[in-house]
Amino acid sequence: MKIYYRLFICLLFLSPTLADAQRPKIGVVLSGGGAKGLAHIGILKAIDSAGLKVDYITGTSMGSIIGGLYAIGYSADTIEKISRHINWELLLSNQSSMRSMIVEEKDEYGKYDIELPWVNHWFRLATGVIEGQELWLKFSELFRPVYTIKDFSKFPIPFKCIATDVSTGEAIVLDTGEVVTALRSSMAIPSVFTAVEYNGRKLVDGGVVRNFPVTDVRGMGADIVVGSNVSGPLRTSKDVTNPFQVLMQVAFFREAADTRKQIPLCNIYVNQPLEKYSMGNFGDAKAILEEGIEEGRRLYPRLKQLADSLNAIYGPQDLTTHRLPTVYPIKISSFEVRGLQHTSEGFFIQSMDLLTNHYYSADNLSRMVRRAFGTRYYNRITYSLAPQPDSTSRIIFEVEENPLTFAKIGLNYNQFSGISAILNLTSRNFFTPTSRSLVTINLGQNFRIRGEHLQYFSRRANFSFLLGTQFDNFRITTYNNKYKEAGLYDQNYFRAHTQFGYSTNRDLTFGVGSRFEWIDYDPSITSSLEFKGNNNFFTGYAFVRTNNLDRPVYPRRGLKFEAEADHVFPQNPHVDYFASPGARSDTSFSSAAYQRFLLSFDKYIPFGEKYTLFTHLQGGLNLHYKNNVMNEFSIGGMVSQFHNQVAFAGLREGTFYSSSVAMGVLGLRYQLFNNALITGRANVLFNNFITKSNFFTTPDFLSGYAVTFSYNFALGPLELSAMYNDQSKQVLGYLNIGIPF
Repeated sequence: MKIYYRLFICLLFLSPTLADAQRPKIGVVLSGGGAKGLAHIGILKAIDSAGLKVDYITGTSMGSIIGGLYAIGYSADTIEKISRHINWELLLSNQSSMRSMIVEEKDEYGKYDIELPWVNHWFRLATGVIEGQELWLKFSELFRPVYTIKDFSKFPIPFKCIATDVSTGEAIVLDTGEVVTALRSSMAIPSVFTAVEYNGRKLVDGGVVRNFPVTDVRGMGADIVVGSNVSGPLRTSKDVTNPFQVLMQVAFFREAADTRKQIPLCNIYVNQPLEKYSMGNFGDAKAILEEGIEEGRRLYPRLKQLADSLNAIYGPQDLTTHRLPTVYPIKISSFEVRGLQHTSEGFFIQSMDLLTNHYYSADNLSRMVRRAFGTRYYNRITYSLAPQPDSTSRIIFEVEENPLTFAKIGLNYNQFSGISAILNLTSRNFFTPTSRSLVTINLGQNFRIRGEHLQYFSRRANFSFLLGTQFDNFRITTYNNKYKEAGLYDQNYFRAHTQFGYSTNRDLTFGVGSRFEWIDYDPSITSSLEFKGNNNFFTGYAFVRTNNLDRPVYPRRGLKFEAEADHVFPQNPHVDYFASPGARSDTSFSSAAYQRFLLSFDKYIPFGEKYTLFTHLQGGLNLHYKNNVMNEFSIGGMVSQFHNQVAFAGLREGTFYSSSVAMGVLGLRYQLFNNALITGRANVLFNNFITKSNFFTTPDFLSGYAVTFSYNFALGPLELSAMYNDQSKQVLGYLNIGIPF
């Protein structure tokens, strides 16, 4: 390479007319490599810093995404900022942000380990491949500046990317059409992402056959090629130790052979194998990016020398620092929806609240698509914009609907409730259009069953009607005033309820409802629970709920708030009292009506890259609750699972019962590494400050602490806690695996 640069200097002095000749064209090639492809950004930063003007660019898979962004006008610094702020976990999943869900849908979202769709009269296994709804939307936002350009050679830097035809196995060069679809095709890793329909072909990742497309940039006219390759060599025979590795080795034979032919065609070749990272290590995105930037720093002197030599020979070039076309909101004059079967075009458009002859930015359209996706009727929604002669655009939606029925399975182990299999059947439009019906059964040491029908009304599904029922059976330990186990009873709880709600947006809903409740206590070992029998009553209530958490498990940001005001109508207690010698029916249990207020508040705030600060407030208040029974709040446990439970770190479930409670939690969660977290929390609880139960003795104040190690894996979160209570002076352990019923 030194000879190469000396040649430039010699030509500078020996050929006076050389400055009049055509300046050599610079081409850049970026390989595929999944997460490792983020290291390409460091090479582009070095190119920008050196003042080297790129004339052509090609890429495959992740290299096509980075290269495409650079080609349409984003600077390397801007691409770096974009990559640092992307939520890779959400982007490369089959989920959308929970903030796009209707409030009534959020409790069921992301709750189960397995979801089996009903297709062709039977439940089929999930494919495991990623549709990438959020990925499509992010591409649509980032590439909005060139939505009118269908020929990639017309980009500020001419661009091509590579995909593979699944029917022939040949490399397909993509240089026309919708750039978003082309990029999604180029990165459709087989068995990870779904294949993409593009100009009549079904395409997957170009890395299968041509991961390092140097010949293509040469064919575009590049005289000098800078190539960045992040794919490592094939494994040695010693490293191939399982059938999966054998299959991967065979799959990449052809790609490895092609790359060996491409490398000699580079004038400057940068090899970044990044052996300690895999293609899927997006959790290490920042570390990979830093390694790429460091490699760019090492490469910079060579690039600078090349740029200076060319400028000395051919004269300095004007470098355009703002190549990205200006983006303005687009007026949508018409629409077209393709792929609908189970839902109507009207429901689809209304769920987004799309209006024609209105102006929309890329962010506006993404939010609208997420709203439609949040109805849970759709598996994928993509769109393209077709410019019209009157300078407006026609938006074309390509839609793939979800099957209407899913069987869902979850597993949970909890130290209190034992091991459970949670079986769910959810069907949409089963009884009526725009509705969701479900049945969930908890099979284990405690039997639980719930049925629910949710009906949406109005143009934007703002109004909802819910009809539901639930039955729970729990065996609960009781404790004496020395915090020792003292008894055992079965609690049976039945509820039937109906409610009407109105949602102002995807985060807030309020309404009214009524429910019938039946509670039965059956002690097998009596202690502090000195009565046996049941009570039933009707309740009318008003509620308000908001939820804008970003994810269902271990949220990083957002607010969840629920408040309810109840009027409990006259009750029907049928209770035997054991406080005095010999069982007797005690007519002193009140049947009078009373009022009830419930409050729950959760707030999560990201604190740096790895810390999340959170707070939880919970209150329950029974007014005019004198000689009433069976509607006290049960205090204790790390996870709320049964009727009227107030989880409190430091105590076991059912340690105390109170008719008025106010509890606060302050916690800090730290991410140790991918999927592994450690959480510390402190909680305090005040009792008996308005009304006091005549049947339970509970301290006025409680305080406790817990430290929890969590690992989020395929079956859900594994949580191992150590907790302490100041009043009992005891250290207790607690284990929970998965998400409870």
